[in-house]
Amino acid sequence: MSTERASASPTEPDRRQPDRGDARTAVPGTLLVVGSGLMGSGIAQVAAAAGWTVHLHDADPAAPDRARTTIAGSLDRFVAKGSLPRSDADATLARIDATGLDAAAAADVVVEAVYEDLSVKQATFAELDRLAGPTTLLATNTSAIPITAIAAATERPASVIGTHFFSPVPMLPLCEIVRGQRTSDETLAAATAFAESVGKTCVVVNRDVAGFVTTRLICALILEAVRLVETGVASAEDIDQACKLGFGHRMGPLATVDLTGLDVIKKAAAAIVDETGNAAFHPPELLSRMVDAGLLGRKSGQGFYRYD
Repeated sequence: MSTERASASPTEPDRRQPDRGDARTAVPGTLLVVGSGLMGSGIAQVAAAAGWTVHLHDADPAAPDRARTTIAGSLDRFVAKGSLPRSDADATLARIDATGLDAAAAADVVVEAVYEDLSVKQATFAELDRLAGPTTLLATNTSAIPITAIAAATERPASVIGTHFFSPVPMLPLCEIVRGQRTSDETLAAATAFAESVGKTCVVVNRDVAGFVTTRLICALILEAVRLVETGVASAEDIDQACKLGFGHRMGPLATVDLTGLDVIKKAAAAIVDETGNAAFHPPELLSRMVDAGLLGRKSGQGFYRYD
């Protein structure tokens, strides 16, 4: 879905926004999702619901089957609410299967959603570079790691882009499209078309900075909220209530970090500090201790709140 194009200079691509009217509408094709955890399963669900044939791959052979169970439960909830016909839910699930990484050879789009660690992502992209077809769009769902660093593991950096979906993917309409230093305009247009085809509204990040736009903003709010709890200024409940009622947020920052994962936010904040040197993003001691204790939020049953 993307092709390499010479940029304005060897080191700095043309940063002008392409005319979105010229970006072809993505016709549902074949998608490979690498990593079938919370984000991977959500991306698979919305793509399959939009008509894409979805292959799920994970280093844990049992993970794709667990993801299909999670997706089935999510679809059942939509059916129960009356917002999705049962026939559409069944058709969506039928479009999703488990596969090996070699499915990249026939994929139009590959979205990587593995653990938020640069070395893991680079190893994944090096393998995808070897297996994927020459026009395959290679996208990463990273929330904070610079796209350029991930693309450096490939021989096709112009075809690598960030497609940062938001959790829960079936509910939240945003996708942050992030250009790497050498991402081509064609790749940007193809990634935008793909995200829009699965029902997302896109914002484009033109400078490849750690944390992009949304993670920088939410990390700043979350880290300060953690510090307020850490120093006894207010309870987690009252801080979240203040943000919901005072700022109109749908979810407070501490409930948000529980949903995202305390470990994920800690890594994202550390990545921002490593690149920018901005001490404001240094993870508070309370956040680090909770991660060390395995209090990761919803996925572990306890974070700033308890979950049954």
